[in-house]
Amino acid sequence: MSIDIQKFTADELTLEKLDTLVMRRESFQVVAVSNIGSTVEKIEGRIEKGGLRCRIFTEYRATSLLGSFLAPTAPLSWMAGIGMAAHNLATINPDYEIGKNKLAGTVTVKYMK
Repeated sequence: MSIDIQKFTADELTLEKLDTLVMRRESFQVVAVSNIGSTVEKIEGRIEKGGLRCRIFTEYRATSLLGSFLAPTAPLSWMAGIGMAAHNLATINPDYEIGKNKLAGTVTVKYMK
């Protein structure tokens, strides 16, 4: 099953547009992002301004981490996994999840409730 999600470039995503998307509790994706950090900060700020909570994560990090548990660097992988679990507990039950994908140059924002 595929869900259509609205896509915007970072330039199209004005503060007013972000406020509207958050107010309507919509999911969306920002594509062709050159500066992921500032884009994520902008989105996070507007979500929190709307009185909602969010969790920020790197997409596919858990999958890549899983394969490294058997590698010689396994102790580091275990520590990273524990850190990820602690982060998920600290941001339990968020209204939005913001997924960063540096390789694809995208930021995916999903309304979770």
